[in-house]
Amino acid sequence: MTAIIYHNPDCGTSRNTLKMIEASGEEVEVIAYLDTGWTRPQLLALFAGASLTPRTALRVSKSPAEELGLTDPTVSDEDLLEAMIAHPILVNRPIVVTPKGIRLCRPSETVLELLENPHFGVFTKEDGERIDTGRA
Repeated sequence: MTAIIYHNPDCGTSRNTLKMIEASGEEVEVIAYLDTGWTRPQLLALFAGASLTPRTALRVSKSPAEELGLTDPTVSDEDLLEAMIAHPILVNRPIVVTPKGIRLCRPSETVLELLENPHFGVFTKEDGERIDTGRA
C-alpha cells in the first residue's frame, strides 16, 4: 500500500506524521505542496474525502489568513479556495491519502487509522511525547 502525504518539512506535526508512515513500513510519496501549489479540483477532492470544508481546512496559525481577512466568518468557501490556491500555506497540514481514506493528520497519530500496519511499537514525537502503537 502506498501513502501520499501533502507535507511541509518545516512543520513538526507533518514531520512526525511522515516518520510514522515510514515506521509502519508503508511506501510513501511526499508532495511538498508549498512548492507544487494546489489546484481547485485537487483541494475539492481532498476536502471531500476528508470531510473537510475550506473553512475547517484553513490554517490560521502561522499563516496570512488573518491579514488577508479570511478569518471573517462571512468569507465564502469559494473565496477561501481561491486564497488557498494563491497562498498554499493557508491549507492546514499534513493531509494523508491511503486506500483506507483521507485525513488531516492533526495530531500526527491520526495517521495510524490510515495505515495497513499501524502497530509498530512506541513512537516518540519530536516534542518527546510517546505514542504506543502496540504490536501486531
